[in-house]
Amino acid sequence: MSSKAGGPRSRAHGALRLGTRRSKLAKAQSGQVADAVSRVTGRPVELVEITTYGDVSREHLAQIGGTGVFVTALRDALLRGEVDFAVHSLKDLPTTQPDDLVLAAIPEREDPRDVIIARDALKFTDLPRGARIGTGSPRRMAQLNAYARSHGLDIETVPIRGNVDTRIGFVLGGELDAVVLAAAGLNRIGRIDEVTDFLSVDTVLPAPGQGALAIECAADNADLAAALAELDDPFTRAAVTAERSLLAALEAGCSAPVGALADLSPLSAPLERGDPQADGQIVKEMRLRGVVGTTDGSALVQLSTTGPVPETHDQALALGRELATEMLAQGAAGLMGERAH
Repeated sequence: MSSKAGGPRSRAHGALRLGTRRSKLAKAQSGQVADAVSRVTGRPVELVEITTYGDVSREHLAQIGGTGVFVTALRDALLRGEVDFAVHSLKDLPTTQPDDLVLAAIPEREDPRDVIIARDALKFTDLPRGARIGTGSPRRMAQLNAYARSHGLDIETVPIRGNVDTRIGFVLGGELDAVVLAAAGLNRIGRIDEVTDFLSVDTVLPAPGQGALAIECAADNADLAAALAELDDPFTRAAVTAERSLLAALEAGCSAPVGALADLSPLSAPLERGDPQADGQIVKEMRLRGVVGTTDGSALVQLSTTGPVPETHDQALALGRELATEMLAQGAAGLMGERAH
């Protein structure tokens, strides 16, 4: 980044400016990153709140396209030198990375699962017939409706928007029986105790990159990029790179009904859980699962592949492309509606 507009090279010992969306969740996760960046740089970090198109539009994400609506304003501020780095929810990022910006760090991922907050502390499978479940995500709708169809449940998925308070308010006010949210966001704002059911990834695969954050800065600000890189988690980066490669190869935007999760293969699960007997084992395999379906759940393509844990960016990309090719061969493209190019 150049030193114009008081860029970081002209203010090497001053506060670093972190660009963040204004929502309670965005500020909570940005605040956590700010603390970590202060620790590794020895410099104070101040939050700069930026309003994005996705924050002010009242349209459903599927209508406005989803791709980039929460990140473009942050990236513009970065390029203008108004902030030194930005924090995004990785699942909001378009899969194409601008040449003049770099994802300097992808910290260790939070819980990637989706969760239910339902009236009367109900689990998903205990909801009454005809239960109304709110979500703004075609991906969640597709998988919940598919699960309901195959298990004899009768549910209605209702499109909603709004922040966490608004969505939970639909349940507390009796308008909906349940809403679906991301576990990671509720963890970050300290409201995970309100969850009534954690949805297994075998039931609902998360959005590609869900639960992970992306810390982005100007590509030519090498000193800052190197400092931020200390917060990077290589396994999380490999996993989300594979997931986003799948999404890109399906040529789908982040509002498409695509779910993906890369994790350690079942053989590695004891190590992932911290099982003492797993000490000394080397994790050698990553499993990538993908799903795409129609929002009514009537058609679903769900596949998985397992390969060596990627050691390079290109290997992670290849894992995603390989699974996408198999999914397209099974008819995935026809299930996504209009494909985003």
